[in-house]
Amino acid sequence: MACLQTVDVHHHFLPPRYLAILERRGIREYAGLPFPPWNPDVSLDLMDRYNIRTVMVSLSCPGVYFGDIRLAGELARICNEYAAGLCEEEGHRWGAFATLPLPDVDAALEEIEYALDILRLDGVALPASIGNCYLGDRAFKEVFNELNRRRAVVFIHPSVPPGSDIPELDLPPFLVEFVFDTTRAVANLLFSGTLERCPRVRFILAHAGGAVPYLVFRLSLGEFLPGLQDKVPQGVLAYLGRLYYDIALSASPATLRALQWLTDSSQLLFGSDFPFAPEPVTAITLAGLKEYEGFDDHDLGAIFMDNAWNLFPRLQKAEGKESIN
Repeated sequence: MACLQTVDVHHHFLPPRYLAILERRGIREYAGLPFPPWNPDVSLDLMDRYNIRTVMVSLSCPGVYFGDIRLAGELARICNEYAAGLCEEEGHRWGAFATLPLPDVDAALEEIEYALDILRLDGVALPASIGNCYLGDRAFKEVFNELNRRRAVVFIHPSVPPGSDIPELDLPPFLVEFVFDTTRAVANLLFSGTLERCPRVRFILAHAGGAVPYLVFRLSLGEFLPGLQDKVPQGVLAYLGRLYYDIALSASPATLRALQWLTDSSQLLFGSDFPFAPEPVTAITLAGLKEYEGFDDHDLGAIFMDNAWNLFPRLQKAEGKESIN
């Protein structure tokens, strides 16, 4: 097989035991979407059709916390061990973000150690909000301190935000609310001082950061407010510019131009959001990136593979082993 040329950092998996446990609790859908059919072959077939060399899998919402701390720990362990099994089978095709059993901070710290040191997963995936708390909340301070110590890669994915049912919009939450969940999490990470305190964490924001590129000026007003300005001493734009943004569901000229104003191509990554986003969306995203007049070949090479290889050096090691064999 020829060397494939894309790394997909936003690709979901649905472990069978995880789904079975949710099924017993009557959970068969989330955010207005039923769980899509999935197994490893479904992903591999898509990868081969679209020249995707490696996918970095993560658990999507609804995650593992359903008001039961013990169950959250059990589900996180199931998902992480399943992900490790994928990576062991064909290490150059699979990478994985660990699932943490938040809001249980002690259990999350234990799972970070197990998932990253024993299972050797590639980073951590966190929901933008957990219960009524957003990332950046003081309750999660120890978790971010540990991720900073480890210089971890952290993928932030939205969920249905707290209170989103109040407006009575007759729309599935994934259509609109997800982008605001991510945006609120970023605002809280900024103005809680988490991004200043944890500069070694490499954050990846799903879906081009939600509404963040559009709201840069608005968010920057916090630099002038007492109680907030001391949390962002480098200026809001400096923090936002060093974050990574995946392009899942976002390959439109308007969004890409906003991202280019905010940062450069070294901070952008390809994402498909498969299988929650159906296969045609992968084709549309790839075409949107290739047809966008603002990217040259160097930019596209960075977005499709080089930036991911810099974040996940294991992928380069796997490539070397593959070449030797």
